[in-house]
Amino acid sequence: MASRTKQLAYTGMFTAIIAVMSQLAIPMPSGVPATLQTLAIAITGLMLGVRTGTISVGLYITIGAIGLPVFSAFRSGFGTLFGVTGGFIFGFIPFVILCALARNMKNKIVAVSVCVAGLMLCHLTGIIQFMIVSNTAFIPTALTVSLPYLLKDVISCILAYIISIQLKKVITVD
Repeated sequence: MASRTKQLAYTGMFTAIIAVMSQLAIPMPSGVPATLQTLAIAITGLMLGVRTGTISVGLYITIGAIGLPVFSAFRSGFGTLFGVTGGFIFGFIPFVILCALARNMKNKIVAVSVCVAGLMLCHLTGIIQFMIVSNTAFIPTALTVSLPYLLKDVISCILAYIISIQLKKVITVD
C-alpha cells in the first residue's frame, strides 16, 4: 500500500475506533459519562504520531460537529462541542499530541508520564469549559467532572502504551 494511501486508511480506521470507543459509556451523576475515549485517543497518538494522530482526532471532532453521532451516548453537533462536556472533546487535541510525542520514547515511565500530562491538559480544558458553561467554581467542578475519572484515565494511558507496543509488532504505521 502506498504511504499516502496507508496514512489515509489508518486515519479513517483510528477515527472509527475513537467513535466506537466513545459509545462504550457509563452515565455518571456529573453529566460527564465514563467512556473508553481516553484509551482510544492515547492509542491513536501512540500509533499514528503527531500529524496523522491529530488529523484523526480532528476528523472525529469535525464529523461530530457536523452532526454524525460519534460523541459519547451518540451525541453530535455544536451544542455538544460547546456544552458542558465539549472541553473534554477539545482537550483530545493536546492529549493526542502529547501521546504522539511519547510514541518513540525508550523510557516507559517517561513515555507514560508524557501521555498522562496530555490527559491532564484534556481534563483541564474539560474543567474550564464545564465551569464557564455551568457557571461553577474550579474546585467543585474539578471534584465533580475530573477527579472521579482520573484513576480510570491514568490506567487507560498505561494500557494504551502496552497495547501500542503490541500493535506495533503486527502493524507498520510508518
